[in-house]
Amino acid sequence: MDMKATDPALRLDHNALSEWDVRVQLAAAYRLVAHFGWDDLVFTHLSARVPGPEHHFLLNPYGLMFHEITASSLVKVDKDGNPVDGDAKVNPAGFTIHSAVHMVREDAGAVMHLHEPNGVAVSAQKDGLLPLSQTAMLCLPHMAYHEYEGVALNWDERQRLQNDLGDRHLMLLWNHGVLSVGASVAECFGRLYFLTRACEIQTMAGSGPHHLPSDEALATTQQQSSNMATAAVRGWPALIRLLDARYPGFRD
Repeated sequence: MDMKATDPALRLDHNALSEWDVRVQLAAAYRLVAHFGWDDLVFTHLSARVPGPEHHFLLNPYGLMFHEITASSLVKVDKDGNPVDGDAKVNPAGFTIHSAVHMVREDAGAVMHLHEPNGVAVSAQKDGLLPLSQTAMLCLPHMAYHEYEGVALNWDERQRLQNDLGDRHLMLLWNHGVLSVGASVAECFGRLYFLTRACEIQTMAGSGPHHLPSDEALATTQQQSSNMATAAVRGWPALIRLLDARYPGFRD
Protein backbone atom coordinates (compact mmCIF):
# COMPACT_ATOMS: atom_id res chain seq x y z
CA MET A 1 0.00 0.00 0.00
CA ASP A 2 1.32 3.44 -0.91
CA MET A 3 2.52 5.40 2.14
CA LYS A 4 1.10 8.53 0.44
CA ALA A 5 -2.37 7.04 0.36
CA THR A 6 -5.27 9.00 1.83
CA ASP A 7 -5.71 6.38 4.55
CA PRO A 8 -5.28 8.34 7.82
CA ALA A 9 -3.66 5.31 9.43
CA LEU A 10 -0.73 5.60 7.01
CA ARG A 11 0.12 9.30 7.16
CA LEU A 12 3.31 9.67 9.18
CA ASP A 13 3.87 13.43 9.52
CA HIS A 14 2.25 13.78 12.93
CA ASN A 15 2.17 17.57 12.96
CA ALA A 16 0.29 17.63 9.64
CA LEU A 17 -2.45 15.25 10.79
CA SER A 18 -5.99 16.09 11.77
CA GLU A 19 -7.30 15.01 15.16
CA TRP A 20 -9.27 12.22 13.47
CA ASP A 21 -6.13 10.95 11.73
CA VAL A 22 -4.39 10.69 15.10
CA ARG A 23 -7.40 8.98 16.64
CA VAL A 24 -7.36 6.31 13.92
CA GLN A 25 -3.64 5.68 14.35
CA LEU A 26 -3.78 5.53 18.15
CA ALA A 27 -6.78 3.19 18.07
CA ALA A 28 -4.75 0.99 15.72
CA ALA A 29 -1.89 0.92 18.23
CA TYR A 30 -4.25 -0.14 21.03
CA ARG A 31 -5.60 -2.99 18.89
CA LEU A 32 -2.04 -4.06 18.03
CA VAL A 33 -1.07 -4.19 21.70
CA ALA A 34 -4.06 -6.45 22.30
CA HIS A 35 -3.18 -8.54 19.24
CA PHE A 36 0.34 -9.21 20.55
CA GLY A 37 -0.96 -9.97 24.05
CA TRP A 38 0.81 -7.05 25.73
CA ASP A 39 -2.24 -5.53 27.40
CA ASP A 40 -3.06 -5.65 31.12
CA LEU A 41 -6.86 -5.69 31.38
CA VAL A 42 -7.94 -2.00 31.38
CA PHE A 43 -4.62 -0.72 32.72
CA THR A 44 -1.57 0.90 31.05
CA HIS A 45 -1.89 3.53 28.39
CA LEU A 46 -0.95 4.75 24.94
CA SER A 47 -1.26 8.47 24.25
CA ALA A 48 -0.87 10.79 21.28
CA ARG A 49 -0.65 14.56 21.03
CA VAL A 50 -3.45 16.31 19.16
CA PRO A 51 -1.78 18.59 16.57
CA GLY A 52 -2.43 22.27 17.11
CA PRO A 53 -1.63 25.06 19.57
CA GLU A 54 -3.64 23.56 22.43
CA HIS A 55 -1.74 21.21 24.71
CA HIS A 56 -4.23 18.35 24.28
CA PHE A 57 -3.62 14.65 23.93
CA LEU A 58 -5.65 11.47 23.49
CA LEU A 59 -5.84 8.67 26.04
CA ASN A 60 -7.93 5.53 26.49
CA PRO A 61 -11.16 5.79 28.50
CA TYR A 62 -10.76 4.08 31.87
CA GLY A 63 -12.63 0.77 31.77
CA LEU A 64 -12.28 -0.37 28.16
CA MET A 65 -9.97 -3.21 27.23
CA PHE A 66 -7.50 -2.51 24.45
CA HIS A 67 -9.29 -4.69 21.89
CA GLU A 68 -12.39 -2.52 22.39
CA ILE A 69 -10.71 0.83 21.68
CA THR A 70 -11.97 2.72 18.64
CA ALA A 71 -10.98 6.06 17.16
CA SER A 72 -14.11 7.74 18.54
CA SER A 73 -13.83 6.24 22.04
CA LEU A 74 -10.48 7.89 22.81
CA VAL A 75 -10.66 10.72 25.34
CA LYS A 76 -9.13 14.14 24.63
CA VAL A 77 -7.66 15.70 27.78
CA ASP A 78 -5.89 18.97 28.55
CA LYS A 79 -2.56 19.40 30.33
CA ASP A 80 -4.30 19.07 33.70
CA GLY A 81 -5.96 15.78 32.80
CA ASN A 82 -9.45 17.23 32.36
CA PRO A 83 -11.57 15.86 29.50
CA VAL A 84 -11.97 18.51 26.82
CA ASP A 85 -15.19 17.07 25.37
CA GLY A 86 -17.69 15.29 27.60
CA ASP A 87 -17.04 13.72 30.98
CA ALA A 88 -15.34 10.39 30.15
CA LYS A 89 -12.88 9.18 32.79
CA VAL A 90 -9.19 8.42 32.32
CA ASN A 91 -6.84 6.61 34.68
CA PRO A 92 -5.09 9.28 36.81
CA ALA A 93 -1.89 7.22 36.96
CA GLY A 94 -1.81 7.10 33.19
CA PHE A 95 -2.24 10.84 33.00
CA THR A 96 0.67 11.42 35.39
CA ILE A 97 3.15 9.42 33.32
CA HIS A 98 2.05 10.55 29.88
CA SER A 99 1.57 14.21 30.72
CA ALA A 100 5.09 14.28 32.17
CA VAL A 101 6.53 13.36 28.77
CA HIS A 102 4.17 15.42 26.62
CA MET A 103 4.82 18.53 28.73
CA VAL A 104 8.55 18.68 27.97
CA ARG A 105 9.11 16.69 24.77
CA GLU A 106 7.90 18.60 21.72
CA ASP A 107 9.09 15.66 19.63
CA ALA A 108 6.70 13.31 21.45
CA GLY A 109 3.86 12.74 19.03
CA ALA A 110 3.05 9.57 20.97
CA VAL A 111 3.98 7.93 24.27
CA MET A 112 3.28 4.27 25.10
CA HIS A 113 3.54 2.51 28.46
CA LEU A 114 3.07 -1.22 29.11
CA HIS A 115 3.09 -3.72 31.97
CA GLU A 116 3.93 -6.55 29.56
CA PRO A 117 5.35 -9.37 31.76
CA ASN A 118 8.72 -9.69 30.02
CA GLY A 119 9.29 -5.95 30.26
CA VAL A 120 8.34 -5.96 33.93
CA ALA A 121 10.64 -8.96 34.52
CA VAL A 122 13.62 -7.17 32.97
CA SER A 123 12.77 -4.02 34.95
CA ALA A 124 13.14 -6.14 38.09
CA GLN A 125 16.63 -7.38 37.15
CA LYS A 126 19.55 -5.53 38.69
CA ASP A 127 21.28 -4.60 35.43
CA GLY A 128 18.17 -3.84 33.40
CA LEU A 129 18.35 -4.50 29.66
CA LEU A 130 21.43 -6.50 28.66
CA PRO A 131 23.10 -6.79 25.21
CA LEU A 132 21.97 -10.39 24.75
CA SER A 133 20.44 -9.92 21.31
CA GLN A 134 20.76 -7.72 18.28
CA THR A 135 17.38 -6.21 19.16
CA ALA A 136 18.56 -5.28 22.65
CA MET A 137 21.79 -3.79 21.31
CA LEU A 138 19.82 -1.56 18.95
CA CYS A 139 17.66 -0.41 21.88
CA LEU A 140 20.43 0.21 24.42
CA PRO A 141 21.66 3.59 23.09
CA HIS A 142 18.11 4.93 23.43
CA MET A 143 17.47 3.61 26.97
CA ALA A 144 16.70 5.54 30.13
CA TYR A 145 15.70 4.30 33.60
CA HIS A 146 13.31 5.63 36.24
CA GLU A 147 13.04 4.46 39.85
CA TYR A 148 9.76 3.05 41.13
CA GLU A 149 7.93 5.41 43.50
CA GLY A 150 4.58 3.63 43.88
CA VAL A 151 1.49 3.87 41.68
CA ALA A 152 2.05 7.04 39.65
CA LEU A 153 -0.51 9.28 41.36
CA ASN A 154 1.93 11.87 42.73
CA TRP A 155 2.30 14.76 40.30
CA ASP A 156 5.66 15.61 41.86
CA GLU A 157 7.02 12.46 40.23
CA ARG A 158 6.60 14.02 36.81
CA GLN A 159 9.69 16.20 37.23
CA ARG A 160 11.83 13.22 38.18
CA LEU A 161 10.50 11.16 35.28
CA GLN A 162 11.25 14.03 32.89
CA ASN A 163 14.79 14.35 34.23
CA ASP A 164 15.42 10.61 33.94
CA LEU A 165 14.05 10.36 30.40
CA GLY A 166 15.93 13.36 29.04
CA ASP A 167 16.09 13.09 25.26
CA ARG A 168 15.93 9.27 25.15
CA HIS A 169 13.15 7.36 23.40
CA LEU A 170 12.95 4.19 25.48
CA MET A 171 12.69 3.72 29.23
CA LEU A 172 12.56 0.93 31.78
CA LEU A 173 10.46 1.93 34.76
CA TRP A 174 12.14 -0.12 37.48
CA ASN A 175 9.84 -2.84 38.89
CA HIS A 176 7.02 -1.45 36.76
CA GLY A 177 7.28 -1.78 32.98
CA VAL A 178 8.42 -0.11 29.78
CA LEU A 179 7.83 3.20 28.01
CA SER A 180 8.48 4.40 24.47
CA VAL A 181 8.42 7.84 22.86
CA GLY A 182 8.08 8.55 19.14
CA ALA A 183 7.51 11.42 16.76
CA SER A 184 4.43 9.58 15.46
CA VAL A 185 2.21 6.73 16.60
CA ALA A 186 3.89 4.46 14.05
CA GLU A 187 7.39 5.29 15.26
CA CYS A 188 6.44 4.98 18.91
CA PHE A 189 4.80 1.60 18.38
CA GLY A 190 7.78 0.31 16.40
CA ARG A 191 10.17 1.34 19.17
CA LEU A 192 7.87 -0.32 21.71
CA TYR A 193 7.90 -3.53 19.67
CA PHE A 194 11.71 -3.63 19.60
CA LEU A 195 12.02 -3.05 23.35
CA THR A 196 9.32 -5.57 24.22
CA ARG A 197 10.90 -8.21 21.98
CA ALA A 198 14.35 -7.52 23.49
CA CYS A 199 12.91 -8.04 26.97
CA GLU A 200 11.18 -11.25 25.88
CA ILE A 201 14.46 -12.62 24.52
CA GLN A 202 16.27 -11.70 27.73
CA THR A 203 13.77 -13.53 29.92
CA MET A 204 13.94 -16.57 27.63
CA ALA A 205 17.75 -16.54 27.88
CA GLY A 206 17.50 -17.13 31.62
CA SER A 207 20.08 -16.27 34.24
CA GLY A 208 23.09 -17.33 32.22
CA PRO A 209 25.94 -17.72 31.82
CA HIS A 210 25.47 -15.69 28.63
CA HIS A 211 27.61 -15.17 25.57
CA LEU A 212 28.14 -11.41 25.27
CA PRO A 213 29.16 -9.55 22.09
CA SER A 214 32.54 -7.88 21.75
CA ASP A 215 33.03 -4.21 22.50
CA GLU A 216 33.61 -3.66 18.77
CA ALA A 217 30.27 -5.28 17.90
CA LEU A 218 28.52 -3.18 20.54
CA ALA A 219 30.05 0.00 19.15
CA THR A 220 29.05 -0.91 15.59
CA THR A 221 25.49 -1.70 16.59
CA GLN A 222 25.26 1.54 18.56
CA GLN A 223 26.12 3.46 15.40
CA GLN A 224 23.57 1.45 13.43
CA SER A 225 20.90 2.19 16.03
CA SER A 226 20.68 5.76 14.76
CA ASN A 227 18.38 4.33 12.06
CA MET A 228 15.91 2.94 14.62
CA ALA A 229 13.26 5.57 13.88
CA THR A 230 13.22 4.62 10.20
CA ALA A 231 13.12 0.93 11.02
CA ALA A 232 10.36 1.51 13.55
CA VAL A 233 7.91 2.80 10.93
CA ARG A 234 8.86 0.35 8.18
CA GLY A 235 6.35 -2.27 9.21
CA TRP A 236 3.45 0.08 10.00
CA PRO A 237 1.58 -0.36 6.66
CA ALA A 238 1.75 -4.13 7.07
CA LEU A 239 0.41 -3.85 10.62
CA ILE A 240 -2.50 -1.74 9.39
CA ARG A 241 -3.25 -4.38 6.74
CA LEU A 242 -3.31 -6.98 9.52
CA LEU A 243 -5.78 -4.88 11.52
CA ASP A 244 -8.00 -4.26 8.52
CA ALA A 245 -8.13 -8.00 7.88
CA ARG A 246 -8.79 -9.07 11.48
CA TYR A 247 -10.00 -6.11 13.57
CA PRO A 248 -11.41 -3.46 11.21
CA GLY A 249 -13.53 -1.85 13.94
CA PHE A 250 -10.63 0.26 15.19
CA ARG A 251 -11.54 2.96 12.64
CA ASP A 252 -15.05 3.51 14.08
